[in-house]
Amino acid sequence: MSEMLRVAMIGAGWVTRHHLPGWQALVPDVRIVGIADPSQLAREGRAAEFAIDATFADAETMLDTVKPDAVDICSPRDFHAAHVRAAAARGIPALCQKPLAPDYAQAEQLVRDVDGQTRLMVHENWRFRPYYRHARELLQQGEVGNVRQVRMVLESSGLLPDPKGRMPGLDRQPFIATLDRMLVSEILIHHLDTLRFLLGPLRMVAANLGRSTEAIRGEDRATLVMRGSSGASVLLIGDMAVHGAPPVLIDRLQVAGEKAMLALWEGTVTLARGGAAPLSQSFDLARCYQQSYNASIAHFVAALRSDSPFESSPRDNLETLRLVEDAYAATAAQGTA
Repeated sequence: MSEMLRVAMIGAGWVTRHHLPGWQALVPDVRIVGIADPSQLAREGRAAEFAIDATFADAETMLDTVKPDAVDICSPRDFHAAHVRAAAARGIPALCQKPLAPDYAQAEQLVRDVDGQTRLMVHENWRFRPYYRHARELLQQGEVGNVRQVRMVLESSGLLPDPKGRMPGLDRQPFIATLDRMLVSEILIHHLDTLRFLLGPLRMVAANLGRSTEAIRGEDRATLVMRGSSGASVLLIGDMAVHGAPPVLIDRLQVAGEKAMLALWEGTVTLARGGAAPLSQSFDLARCYQQSYNASIAHFVAALRSDSPFESSPRDNLETLRLVEDAYAATAAQGTA
């Protein structure tokens, strides 16, 4: 691999506003040499904003023209598999936004198809947030002891109309209104992956999904019950139509162990043990958001250069996608989907 990594980007949508600063943070070791998107307005806008010389309407034409060392796939989920296959057919290492495919079966087939053709990492950035890296360190150091119960709650008012009748969640990400599978597949997938990162393997026990507004097609609330390999009970609750909650989801986590309670709230990780004064470390939530993109992209580049494993490998990500699929299956089995 050359000293400068030449990267092409597929997609010029919302998420690329966070990917591109992550790549820019690695300059001069990395350079974005092209961006492809069917929308001329979108691709030319991103190219102007981030000084990208070449733009293309078609991803495969870009790959054949600029011949990049790696590709960052930021297209909509329905196109991920095709774009991964296009990169793999040319032997180009790929970083692909989550999920690999719209459902588990398609993702599993994709992983089988491209195995051995090229290197592939799933861009699952939530686990790279600094406060979750810190929380995992505390767990691995045994500060909490054997985990007994875990609760993660995410609530927002993003799908409640404001005084002007607008929904902040749809203003931020309009595409979520069109998804048949929304909250679990698009948002809580991050938190399922993070819980796996913190706790290890998980098994879905029960799930209940629902929809509070006609403004979207998929679910906007979910209660997921899981069990860890050590027997810990794990509860994940998400709801985007909670009165009095902030418009943007903020993670709240409690991990109850035999030795201590580990908690995360509003960017502060706290370790409480017995009658001792709690130990805490605070993080800037706004900075952590972009830092997670930067860190996952930096990890991709470092693993390419060192030929070391990706933390969020396709095989690892399939375990997260299995939990997503199991959540929908468990709800359908109850007749409430």
